[in-house]
Amino acid sequence: MTKRFEAIVGAGFPYVVAEVDGKVAGYAYVNAYRPRPAYRYAVEDSIYIDPATQRRGVGQALLTHLIKICTARGYRQMIAVIGDSDQPGSIGLHKRNGFTLSGTVRSVGFKHGKWLDQVIMQRALGAGDKTSP
Repeated sequence: MTKRFEAIVGAGFPYVVAEVDGKVAGYAYVNAYRPRPAYRYAVEDSIYIDPATQRRGVGQALLTHLIKICTARGYRQMIAVIGDSDQPGSIGLHKRNGFTLSGTVRSVGFKHGKWLDQVIMQRALGAGDKTSP
């Protein structure tokens, strides 16, 4: 976890933390969507919420903040790669924030004895693809 944090922050990407009652309630960050230069205007978001604080607006606050930061930094697309199609909370959070479904990749992960899908969602930032960066 520390190595991931250092790599993300060291590369200049935002990493935000939410506290509730003095405890970490969740965190979120973006990273490069892909490492090649052609994808430099796209980021992939990741959001983790403590189960004890889910459905209290923490995810909304974190995602709203990330969208604002990334838009201000000139990114044009934010991609959500949701690690299981059985994650209605995460899918709903992203939908409420303007993400649309790009597709579902079936059974690409295996965890806790079951196959997992990946749900891919996307949201334009700023002018999106309407103008050149």
